[in-house]
Amino acid sequence: MIDTSRIEAMVSQLKAAAARAQGNVAPVESITGGEKPATRVDFASVLKNSLDEVNASQEKSKKMSEAFAMGDDNINLSDVMIAMQKSSISFQTSIQVRNKLVSAYRDIMTMQV
Repeated sequence: MIDTSRIEAMVSQLKAAAARAQGNVAPVESITGGEKPATRVDFASVLKNSLDEVNASQEKSKKMSEAFAMGDDNINLSDVMIAMQKSSISFQTSIQVRNKLVSAYRDIMTMQV
């Protein structure tokens, strides 16, 4: 037996998208039939939050390694190494994101209009 409610929901979403494309903005209904509020995401704030998280991770690993070097019994070597690896991975990821952004910027700047 075919479930027609999902098909009808998809058709209503397509109709709403077509109406928005023509300038008639209508809220998109979810599969359950309720209205889904649109959320705005600012790219700059997302990027800043990510960089803040990387910085916090690096600060945490630095403090843990300093505490371990000073002889704090509450800090294990394995915890220090895990924190350092997490901060290293997050830093390397941020570098790769930066490289991709620079590459995309260069591609856009070399496009002919």
